[in-house]
Amino acid sequence: MEKVKDVVFRVLRYNPQDDSTRWDEYKVPVVKGMTVLEGLFYIKENLDSTLTFRASCRMGVCGSCAMVVNGKHVLACQTQILKLHSDTLNVEPLNNYAIVKDLVPDLMPMLSKHRSVKPYIIRYSDPEEFNAEEPTGEYLQTPKELEEFLQFTYCIKCGACVSACPVVSGNEDFLGPQALTQAYRYAMDSRDEGYIVDRDVVSDIVSGVFRCHFVGACSDACPKGVDPGMALQLLKKEIFLNTFGLKGERPKAGFHRVDLNAPPPPDAPKPPPRTVN
Repeated sequence: MEKVKDVVFRVLRYNPQDDSTRWDEYKVPVVKGMTVLEGLFYIKENLDSTLTFRASCRMGVCGSCAMVVNGKHVLACQTQILKLHSDTLNVEPLNNYAIVKDLVPDLMPMLSKHRSVKPYIIRYSDPEEFNAEEPTGEYLQTPKELEEFLQFTYCIKCGACVSACPVVSGNEDFLGPQALTQAYRYAMDSRDEGYIVDRDVVSDIVSGVFRCHFVGACSDACPKGVDPGMALQLLKKEIFLNTFGLKGERPKAGFHRVDLNAPPPPDAPKPPPRTVN
């Protein structure tokens, strides 16, 4: 494919051995449709093999390649260079994280906070049915119940919202928008019986959701449109209603018992035969 123009990548490098940083510049020949991630791979393969960054799926799903380009949080794999309309790209690692090397942030603090809010469905009324190893059926959920939290299931844990959050930069104990959004996601799931009470870490006076100033930078940074800023405000509302006894009792999700080992009905459509080329 024919080159459109040369673009200079100014990459913020970090050396963990002497805790030093520097800006390195690389001239990258850009073709139509070329992404920032492809530009970084060009640098690593042709100009500087020591450049370090994180990537995996290359299709905007895993979140591994989140970084800051020209001051904006992006997924490098889905950001086309020519659409940035600049002859120079300043490429930096995410903010509010310790840096492992170059463009690789240490995401473990975010993942630990995510784990602390119990990001899973909690059941009490029928523990013998809620068995992940030997399930006996499935919980029913209406489309309306799904809509209550569906938007917040799209989080890919890229860490961009935490990087953009000004509260995290001044309070390392703050759970942050990623973890709190997932706390709200599971609290609003009609199949969940833990609700807010068993996730009381979210209302902690030092680290909980009320530390959020609602700047909205997290929502602006999110590459998947999750809108964590809105989730945190809705979570505040839920905690308020629950604290003052204004939250009505949630209906229990119906359990549909099925024989998972039963053969399909005779009128079920058969899958197409597999072919091997």
